[in-house]
Amino acid sequence: PVPAARVPLTLAQSINATLGDLLNEHPNMLLFGEDVAAKGGVYGVTKGLLTQSGAARVFDTLLDETSILGLALGAAISGFLPVAEIQYLAYLHNAEDQLRGEAATLQFFSNGQYRNGMVVRIAGLGYQEGFGGHFHNDDSLTVLRDIPGVVVAVPARPDDASAMLRTLVAAAQVDGNVGVIVEPIARYHTTDLMQPGDRLWLATPDPSAHVPIGSARTYGDGKHLTILTFGNGLFMSLRVARRLQARGVFARVVDLRWIAPLPVDDIVREAEATGTVLVVDETRQSGGVAEGVLATLIDAGFTGRMARVCSKDSFIPLGEAAKLMLLSEAEIEAAIDRLLAPR
Repeated sequence: PVPAARVPLTLAQSINATLGDLLNEHPNMLLFGEDVAAKGGVYGVTKGLLTQSGAARVFDTLLDETSILGLALGAAISGFLPVAEIQYLAYLHNAEDQLRGEAATLQFFSNGQYRNGMVVRIAGLGYQEGFGGHFHNDDSLTVLRDIPGVVVAVPARPDDASAMLRTLVAAAQVDGNVGVIVEPIARYHTTDLMQPGDRLWLATPDPSAHVPIGSARTYGDGKHLTILTFGNGLFMSLRVARRLQARGVFARVVDLRWIAPLPVDDIVREAEATGTVLVVDETRQSGGVAEGVLATLIDAGFTGRMARVCSKDSFIPLGEAAKLMLLSEAEIEAAIDRLLAPR
């Protein structure tokens, strides 16, 4: 695992260090999934944790998502604190009913007599350079967003990932919550934001930090435009916002961080601060996150300008073809120009 010394880390390193800390803090915590132990994960996110905590607590599973989530359920009601990994978001669909029909309903249908607090880590979303195809890339969160009682987190930055993971583990332990954290694969090893070598995507996690469920994070205080986004959209939106400044357009960028429940109060406050909103949504246009965000604003009585820009209604194809359907910075910038154009 990453050394305990708190230095600037990538997203993958931050998650690794936090998992190591959590394993030390919670003797009943188990960490398992496909290739998480001996290999240390496909992207190295769980590297070294087997050596740290031993094979009884960090172990590989069958290549079967139904078995992984079923094991998490059984472990949870037996008094363990399972943190299960689904290797790719596209793999979740083989087993999603274990969350919908089992994990999310046990406390409810047992009138609180049983609890199955658990955290599911999922490597997901698009923008993997040189790797793709719809079996290993999925940009849809729809199936997770509408399951009552399941908390869905999508951190983009290393410090948020650490704090949000801690919050989900604490909620599972204390309240029996079922939490899902979708980790953007494309940001696992990102170091730079604006230009090569700036190291602006690194962060030093606070080992005691938590992020309240349903709270957003705002970057900047621009008065012309509010950009509401998450995941890879945060990375792209911050870059676009910097270019807008050179043109005299000042935007504030809001990282939703929580997809379920949405940070309603933060969304409404930041939208009203500028009166103009663009939702930058890397998921698909149909059933995407932007639908819920815009509906939240309408329900709150927001009357300013609103628009959204999303990825296409398509599976993610292989290679360069992926760029044709995934949301791009150029499309974000063009959408802002349309939104701010005089009427």
